[in-house]
Amino acid sequence: MSRISRCFKGLRADNQTALIPYITAGDPVSCMTLPLMHALVGAGADILEIGIPFSDPISDGPVIQKACERALKNDVNLAHVFKIIKNFRKNNAYTPVVLMGYLNPIEAMGFELFAKNAMQVGVDGILIIDLPPEESDEYVSMMKENNIDTIFLVSPTTSKERMMIIAQYTRGFIYYVAIKGVTGVSALDMDSVRNQLRKLRNCTNLPVSVGFGISDAQSAAKISEVADAVVVGSALVRCIAENLDGPENLVISAVCLLAKMRYAIDARNIFK
Repeated sequence: MSRISRCFKGLRADNQTALIPYITAGDPVSCMTLPLMHALVGAGADILEIGIPFSDPISDGPVIQKACERALKNDVNLAHVFKIIKNFRKNNAYTPVVLMGYLNPIEAMGFELFAKNAMQVGVDGILIIDLPPEESDEYVSMMKENNIDTIFLVSPTTSKERMMIIAQYTRGFIYYVAIKGVTGVSALDMDSVRNQLRKLRNCTNLPVSVGFGISDAQSAAKISEVADAVVVGSALVRCIAENLDGPENLVISAVCLLAKMRYAIDARNIFK
């Protein structure tokens, strides 16, 4: 059983919802990513989602786009990302780590080498935003050989028929995009989320995480009513952007936001 599956199994047994923070590797500086990862786990993160810096993050809004720009200015690449994960595993062998990014850097390295490197440093799952499942046979096969879960996206406009196709290629959990458009720029439509998740659960038994549009403790708690995991990205990266001149304040700000979400989710789960 993978770390991701074990995590969700334990949370389900305790009637809890996973909290998954996203940060971009190397933002604002490469030396801050590792301590921030440990701090987020301490604040209640169940799974960590680490963004691979990319020059054209088309699915991301301006907040994460600027985070990628900052990381790339620091010359952070896949080799740096793997080194960060490897160092994280020296003191944390249990928290699942998911890498999120775009196809170009991974394809440039080659699926086989990427999968082997990811497995060796302790990566548990990969989400490539711009890789359609219908074109992912080689990628999925290579990741499976190296015991890495392949995670795919479902959107508000995805049909039930396509949900079934996506579910066939997905391992670990399915990521539901709660809003139309890019990250960090739209408001949640809870009725739409509920309806789509109802359809999605008829297509798969995998856990469902929900991200995009979750900006505070209140929205995180609402999503926790219907999802197996709550993903927070832009709101957390915004905390980093607002504290570029103060590393200590950066960590404190991010931790406070995540801790508030953790408290709100746990409080709401009591009444599920």
